[in-house]
Amino acid sequence: MGKIFALANQKGGVGKTTTTINLAASLATLEKTVLVVDADPQANASSGLGVDLNEVDCSLYECIIDHKDVREAIYTTDIDGLDIIPSHIDLVGAEIEMLNLDNREKVIKQVLAPIKDEYDYILIDCSPSLGLITVNALTAADAVIIPVQCEYFALEGISKLLNTIKIIKSKLNPKLEIEGFLLTMYDSRLRLANQIYDEVKRHFQELVFKTVIQRNVKLSECPSHGLPVILYDAESAGAKNHLRLAEEIINKNKG
Repeated sequence: MGKIFALANQKGGVGKTTTTINLAASLATLEKTVLVVDADPQANASSGLGVDLNEVDCSLYECIIDHKDVREAIYTTDIDGLDIIPSHIDLVGAEIEMLNLDNREKVIKQVLAPIKDEYDYILIDCSPSLGLITVNALTAADAVIIPVQCEYFALEGISKLLNTIKIIKSKLNPKLEIEGFLLTMYDSRLRLANQIYDEVKRHFQELVFKTVIQRNVKLSECPSHGLPVILYDAESAGAKNHLRLAEEIINKNKG
């Protein structure tokens, strides 16, 4: 039985896509079967996993709007056990095109239904907004992973996201849970980073992942090579952090 995670935070630049790519690669390295669903029109998760966007015939957009078979949109990556449904810039307009659809909040859930049990984990990379595609991702998901950047305005906007999650839970997806808050871009030398860590921990307690993702040069370099950090530099702090996160998630979801 596959578990679907949405990685969401309407604040941009918090490390959602970096986390999606590298968590997915780490889970696959730990011999889990993983599917990344790129639900961000910028398609950074797609290119970060080595997909040539010019050669994509069928993306999430075609599955949503043209009702294409989801299997036609699945592409393999350089990591065994890790597949991706790429995004497309057309996804920007999809929200308007979806307005006339019945059950428009449940389109992605319906797209993923036939393949949900073929993977151990499905990770949906959401765009930095709370628009209809993100609502779709949260309606399709079993749980949400919320990356939070260790910086001054870290908690700004989280209450809005939590409110959205609450509404979706009450109206569209009663089983939606928060898997955890993940602190990203953490620099232990900065007093501010430690203050943010303490504040998030105080607010959300058990919901904060034990693993933090440190600020790491290799982590920022690897997307331009179309590789997850574990293939780019397996010894880097970024690779080790994401492997630890993958282990934490696997252990939490045992049984």
